[in-house]
Amino acid sequence: MLTKKIGNLVPSALKENIREYGMYIALGFIILIFNSLTNGLFLTPRVISDLIDMTGYIAVLAVGMTLVIVIRHIDLSVGFVAGFLGAVAAILSSRIGLPLYLIIPIVMVIGIVIGMWNGFLVAKMGVPAFVVTLAGMLLFRGALIRITNSETIFTGNETFNAIGNGYIPDIASVDGLHILSLIIGILGIAFFIYNEVKSRNKQASYGLHVSALPLFIGKLAFVSIIISYFVWQLASFKGFSYTMLIVGVVVAIYHFITKNTTLGRHIYAVGGNPEAAELSGISVSKITYTVFGSMTMLAALSGILFTARLQSATPTAGQLFELDAIAAAYVGGVSASGGVGKVTGSIIGALVMASLTKGMDLMNVGVSYQYIIRGLVLVAAVVFDVKTRNMRSKKA
Repeated sequence: MLTKKIGNLVPSALKENIREYGMYIALGFIILIFNSLTNGLFLTPRVISDLIDMTGYIAVLAVGMTLVIVIRHIDLSVGFVAGFLGAVAAILSSRIGLPLYLIIPIVMVIGIVIGMWNGFLVAKMGVPAFVVTLAGMLLFRGALIRITNSETIFTGNETFNAIGNGYIPDIASVDGLHILSLIIGILGIAFFIYNEVKSRNKQASYGLHVSALPLFIGKLAFVSIIISYFVWQLASFKGFSYTMLIVGVVVAIYHFITKNTTLGRHIYAVGGNPEAAELSGISVSKITYTVFGSMTMLAALSGILFTARLQSATPTAGQLFELDAIAAAYVGGVSASGGVGKVTGSIIGALVMASLTKGMDLMNVGVSYQYIIRGLVLVAAVVFDVKTRNMRSKKA
């Protein structure tokens, strides 16, 4: 009887939470399909580690892009802003010789200034964000070519390069396992469970709908097992990379801000209905400034990660980064109409797009077909968003 009851609950829960579960299901299918087609190569520790590292700089951009889309705007400039600021970081490292602990804050402050300027043009001057950031894309593309003089600038700093290629040190090694990575993984799982339980109890206390307890426990167990598997695989290789650690910190900070602060609530209120938000006392202009400043600050960090990974700055760095970030956000469940989306969802979206690229690379699929397939996935994600939004509207 209990089995039958749970069996009836599962389809219902999936239907009610299709936006949240859909991206996880899609990622799981992609991983299993590519693992099968590559005869198990896709889920080897080395490939998993490389997949996460190649996702890092796009994942950071996707976090910022999530908030930009949530407030009903877009930022097309972040790709070449990342490339330009990555080149600035390379120059500060190789030619001026500044230490890493000064390079990172300097470059990120420049990124904030750029974002505040974009926010000023959008919020105060009334220029559409599409136009402002399109102009920014052209501007910083030219600035990148100018600052690099159309040549590759090598960083020449091992500490700087370690951000994109290095791994965190270990406290001990037992049977070839990276113990510190295992400890961080266990703490991450504990934090995930605590956060989910706290969120569910909070929703229940407000009288909001929550999933059935057996399904909730099943979700926690399933996600914990998946995380444990990947942590074990990474620990059996070289452990967590610095890139993964940085992305994890960024996601944790922004997840906390969007879920547990007044600023986060104001961002979603502006995205849901800017006019109503303004009437309720929320400064739409300030939120616009904050979100665009945050976006280009993360673009600066993305540029540093990419430059460190290549160990050089190139005149073409940042090309199509903005489209990858936008795709990751949409695939991760951010609504094209604004007001809906999660930072964690966009990270899953970034992993979906990176998994497609990595899997097709392992299968030697031509670049032209890769672009076609990724484009179709993006269209499918937007169609999925429209359909699920219509379902919720009819239900309401």
